[in-house]
Amino acid sequence: MAIIPSLPSISKHPFSSSALSPSTASVIFDSKVKSREIERTHLSLFTGFYKSPGLKLKAARKSVGLTQELKSDKMETKVGTANELDLFDEMKHRFLSFKKQKYMENFEHYQNLADTQTPKFMVIACADSRVCPSNILGFQPGEAFVIRNIANMVPPCETGPSETNAGLEFSVNTLKVENILVIGHSRCGGIRALMSMQDEVDSSFIRSWVLVGKNARLNTKAAASNLNFDHQCTHCEKESVNCSLSNLLTYPWIKEKVMKGTLSLHGGYYDFVDCTFEKWTLDYEGSHKDESDKFAVKNRSFWC
Repeated sequence: MAIIPSLPSISKHPFSSSALSPSTASVIFDSKVKSREIERTHLSLFTGFYKSPGLKLKAARKSVGLTQELKSDKMETKVGTANELDLFDEMKHRFLSFKKQKYMENFEHYQNLADTQTPKFMVIACADSRVCPSNILGFQPGEAFVIRNIANMVPPCETGPSETNAGLEFSVNTLKVENILVIGHSRCGGIRALMSMQDEVDSSFIRSWVLVGKNARLNTKAAASNLNFDHQCTHCEKESVNCSLSNLLTYPWIKEKVMKGTLSLHGGYYDFVDCTFEKWTLDYEGSHKDESDKFAVKNRSFWC
């Protein structure tokens, strides 16, 4: 009798159903069934797609729409890049013009500036793009150490460090400037924000900064309450300069030099609507004759 070799036990095969626990086997075989069902569904949809001209046309239109959107995005990107290149191309020409017409023609002067700077002025001006001290007052490289901030404000010494008083410290104690000029200007957005501020708490950076000028706001409300809002803002733009000049005296090393006469504090107001400039100087002795907080000025002039 022929001997039939025994087959390997199915139960020993690592992937046989008998070798798995009932729960594991159920998960695996259920997954296979679901996989076959998904394949049949995909095949049915694929076949139906080609049998249905409407679906095919709709898909084609959708594809064209996506293509047009992609082309549009690419065009916008190219336009944006071109505009950026145009801006920097113009900037490049301005720089090369400066180098050729000013730097190279005054090469020795610029080489001296490369070694040291001895400006006579420290200027505090607004960051407003319409108010450039070098442009309106003709400061040349090396003549003025400039700090620009929102609403050209000087915080009191006790408020702690900021980029403004860091600039003051460097210009006064290291560069030994002889004049500090604080320049206010017309239609200042920072002053307008200060004057329109409500009593409710606002945690914005702008509010926190323009509060430096709160005394100017209070003085304006007291002195110009009969004026309309725009005129109040104009009043406050100038009053804020005076408050900044007063705040400068809270720095001991500034006050000391002012008292000795080695440092002068000046205020300025630039009206870019009709292009006029008003200038005045703090009268320290006149301000403290009666030991009060009265603010006095001298050498006021109006340039138009």
